[in-house]
Amino acid sequence: MTASDKTDHIPGKVWFVGAGPGDPELITVKGQRLLQQAGAVLYAGSLVNQAATMYTPDTCKIRDSKDMTLAEITDWLIAQAQRHQTVVRLQTGDPGLYGALVEMVQALDAAGIHWAVVPGVSSAMAAAATAGETLTLPEVTQTVILTRVAGRTPMPAGEELEALAAHHTTLCIFLSITLLPDVQRALLAAGWADDAPILVVQKASWPDQEKIVRGTLSDIRAKCRAEKINSQAMIIASPALGARYWPEIQHSKLYDAEFSHRFRQAVKP
Repeated sequence: MTASDKTDHIPGKVWFVGAGPGDPELITVKGQRLLQQAGAVLYAGSLVNQAATMYTPDTCKIRDSKDMTLAEITDWLIAQAQRHQTVVRLQTGDPGLYGALVEMVQALDAAGIHWAVVPGVSSAMAAAATAGETLTLPEVTQTVILTRVAGRTPMPAGEELEALAAHHTTLCIFLSITLLPDVQRALLAAGWADDAPILVVQKASWPDQEKIVRGTLSDIRAKCRAEKINSQAMIIASPALGARYWPEIQHSKLYDAEFSHRFRQAVKP
């Protein structure tokens, strides 16, 4: 028996890397490093900007998953982990948000494949950033709800949009641009006004492709239709939208000269 016969083959590791919202420069440094050393990359081509794979070496095996089933995806990842030390599953935004993460890692666990997650920038944050908006504002809203409208995937009991909207906090609504009438009905039923500001951003951060649409609860659907926005869009409803144009806002206590904390003593007037 040779030494190689005595040594068990140790499979590589699968990394679920958040590619961010679209701009390839918004991937994390760690995510970029893993792509640079990857032997195989499976990317979500229907959502991830293919430019995010530009960091891979010439020898890397690259596959688009947009036409694959869950079983085909996990079989591919397992097979590549048997051949390569570093395998990357490149996903849009953050893998933990609407990314079918648990469904995939269960199969890897069953196959004895090690895996880890590298978080990414969510389209919710990118949409707010590209529009110059804040998701929280002192004494206006300090809560952000990330949710979606029920479609082919139902919502758990108690998580209907109307119930969540009743809190009148910031709502970042994923995967729901084709269901804008449902969004409008839910917010109106929860007591939001017809003229409540609504922001829609399509392909936030995608170079030369993003669209920003501002409107109200009553007219946002018509404005999105005029811009032909029917996919890959984030809907944000928030009492803080447009705050930079308000004549007065409450300032954060963190930077208030009369507020003490462990790094600075208050300056009394």
